[in-house]
Amino acid sequence: MNVHKTKITDSVLGISLNDTTLDLFESQYPVPGGVSYNCYLIRDEKTAVMDTVDARATDLWMETLEAELAGTAPDYLVVSHVEPDHSANVARLAAKYPEMKVVGNAKTFAFLANFFPGAIPADRQVVVKDGDQLSLGAHTLTFVFAPMVHWPEVMVSYESSEKLLFSADGFGRFGVVADGDSFANWVEDSRRYFLNIVGKYGAQVQALLKKAAGLEIAQICPLHGPVLNGDLAPYLSLYDTWSKYLPEAADEILVASASIHGNTRTAAHTMAEKLRAAGAKVTEMDLTRTDVSYAVAEAFRCGKMVLACATYDAALFPAMEAFLAHLKSKNFQNRTVGLMENGMWAPMAAKLMTVSLTAMKGMTLCEQVVTVRGAAHAAEEAQMDTLVSEIIAK
Repeated sequence: MNVHKTKITDSVLGISLNDTTLDLFESQYPVPGGVSYNCYLIRDEKTAVMDTVDARATDLWMETLEAELAGTAPDYLVVSHVEPDHSANVARLAAKYPEMKVVGNAKTFAFLANFFPGAIPADRQVVVKDGDQLSLGAHTLTFVFAPMVHWPEVMVSYESSEKLLFSADGFGRFGVVADGDSFANWVEDSRRYFLNIVGKYGAQVQALLKKAAGLEIAQICPLHGPVLNGDLAPYLSLYDTWSKYLPEAADEILVASASIHGNTRTAAHTMAEKLRAAGAKVTEMDLTRTDVSYAVAEAFRCGKMVLACATYDAALFPAMEAFLAHLKSKNFQNRTVGLMENGMWAPMAAKLMTVSLTAMKGMTLCEQVVTVRGAAHAAEEAQMDTLVSEIIAK
């Protein structure tokens, strides 16, 4: 664990606790590059702390914050989001600074009461409504509600004098914060973060983007990942694309396989090579060796997929079943899909994948299905050739 400080303006400091020891974010998403827990400190006539951090970072965060406060006490703690990786230290900070007020909305305090019963009495609560403002002196915070991005109590804060958007989990990213962060090294980890964590709530993100469009924003300060500044258009454009469930690369094709002994994977690779020979750009993923969060992110990025799955106990091989379940739970939609199945005596995978896919909105399934019985030979390759022509033409 280490601390990275970001001077956002002369009055606003970002404090990032870089956790490189965490293996699974939310106990499910691998974070080989670690993750940061961010809070922000606004110094003015009144001092505001914007959110706390995860319990894993408590001691180092408290030590760092105390040093920055230099013997003074904060006037306000603004709670944007009550998820424990951000609110774990609300009660501890409130106990250390008994004169500090805690700012949130009605749902914020209802949720905090479940985590920390009695820790924030009513006389220390500043309950705000959508659009309310809080003056710190030269700085004014306007609170903009963002329900279900991705919890119902979420709100973002806009500081108008320096045009800062404190965006809660919005615009967050896996990976630690370091000097030299850029759009190029933001995209991949942010895509996987957004589509797996926030992706289900596209309509709500669109509503927040519409509110944000009416604000003049110079910098975006998320609760994970780097502060975004400079030309914000590329970041906003990607969030617009992701939250509309549109592909970034409409003609690129993900070929994803779930193979028991390797024959289905081999057939999928043959299919991928045929697609490349026909001019398509292709990504291959073995779902039995690739964490599903990466596969979900790549499926959303591409406009088309070919899914190759072995039949297993008259059902889908578990890796494919899990992949399709994750896609459905994240509102995956409006894609073109080709199917390949393998089954020595009773192939069922194509039928079962069709059931899963047709339960998703706006899915186009290719007519040609490639059926392999054990291993692919000339007859199956002929089916692949037909599927290649069909999926490229769509």
